[in-house]
Amino acid sequence: MRYFIIITTIFIFANANVSFSDWFSDSSKKSAPVVESPNIKTIDRPKSTKQPLVNINTEELIKILDNDPSVLLIDVRAPFEIKHTGTIKRAQNVNIIRGWIEMQITNYAKTKDIPIVVYCGRNIRSPLTARTLMALGYTNVKNYKDGFLTWKQELNPVKVSDYEPNNILYRKPVKVIENVYTAVGATQPGTYENSNHNNNLSFIVTIDGVLVFNAGGSYLVAKAMHDEIKKITKQRVKYVVLENSQGHAILGANYWKQQGATIIAHKEADKEIAKKGEAIYLRALSRQKDKLISTVVIRPDVVFDKKFDLTMGDTKIELMHIGASHSPDDIQLWLAKEKLLISGDTAFNERMLPVFPHTDIAAWIKTWDKIEALRPGVVIPGHGEPTDLATVTKFTKNYLSYMYDEVEKILENDGDLADAYHIDQSVYRDWGTYRELHRQNAARIFKQMEFN
Repeated sequence: MRYFIIITTIFIFANANVSFSDWFSDSSKKSAPVVESPNIKTIDRPKSTKQPLVNINTEELIKILDNDPSVLLIDVRAPFEIKHTGTIKRAQNVNIIRGWIEMQITNYAKTKDIPIVVYCGRNIRSPLTARTLMALGYTNVKNYKDGFLTWKQELNPVKVSDYEPNNILYRKPVKVIENVYTAVGATQPGTYENSNHNNNLSFIVTIDGVLVFNAGGSYLVAKAMHDEIKKITKQRVKYVVLENSQGHAILGANYWKQQGATIIAHKEADKEIAKKGEAIYLRALSRQKDKLISTVVIRPDVVFDKKFDLTMGDTKIELMHIGASHSPDDIQLWLAKEKLLISGDTAFNERMLPVFPHTDIAAWIKTWDKIEALRPGVVIPGHGEPTDLATVTKFTKNYLSYMYDEVEKILENDGDLADAYHIDQSVYRDWGTYRELHRQNAARIFKQMEFN
């Protein structure tokens, strides 16, 4: 009898057209209808390819990048690696990590024949990435075999997200000339990573105290700057000059006020702070978040129009508003004896200047004559490394003149805004903030000139 039951049970399971779940389900329920899967977009799957991998060295990479603005240069390392070591500072450079290349490549490469160069740190991941792209059908792929570490060791341009990871300052102050120092900010938009230190913070040491040019982008940035000043001199900070009313120039002012400093600005900057101070603060807060702790917007103690002279011991300092530039409230600091100009945002280096809705570029070009008349030996620009007059002229006046002339040609030929967007600015593609500003600048210059 026992054997009969076992054999019968085996027979039932062997011949049943139902699953285990059906045995325990409600027999009155009908089977669910078969539903076809919806159309789901799938990524391309790599296919085998016998095409040989093309490897290039540093010299060849530089030549390719110099000659072809359309090249897509892909850093396949993880973001944390780039944060700590940097990445290639060229306009064509983007970051797509190795594991995401199949999913993200179409965001950057719109055609299969676009020239692509991939690289990593030591030529381990990049050959695999290059072969994957070739298998996906991309026909012009090269591998930079030397890798980023060689690029950096050979002192080629490197973009660094933060030079001082253990300090809120993007970079610490360095000596420019005797008794004059500057902490060069990031030549990129203000971010949480660079702590809104994306402009130059400078100071002058005298026998009668210290003058600081730019308050910094927050209370914490100002305090960090003061900590660095204390390492250089025991003199107290007597004056803090605001180059204009932008957040990275003014938001640290309340720290300096607590230290007993007198805050100086142009009269138009004071008006702008009074009118838009809260908006300036909130815009910074959206990026800086907790890094804006203790920051309070305050107005300057002293304002001036054209000129304000200070004598600190044996150092004579001239604060000037020499004419229109990127904002109506921009001021400059001139040390006549030393032939040193702290230009504020009247002069730029290493990055593209911004054109605001209120920027009068024709007047800015005329202002440059006054800059040249000073014949400065050293210029500390609003952004970028301290340099000479010729360099800031290239990054400022020459760029403005080129854009003015190009827009003028468009207007003379009855062109429109779309034509302005297509002005060829590729020669400036390696400048900081190029991606963020070049099309915006073209549009604003066109709109301004169209109605003037």
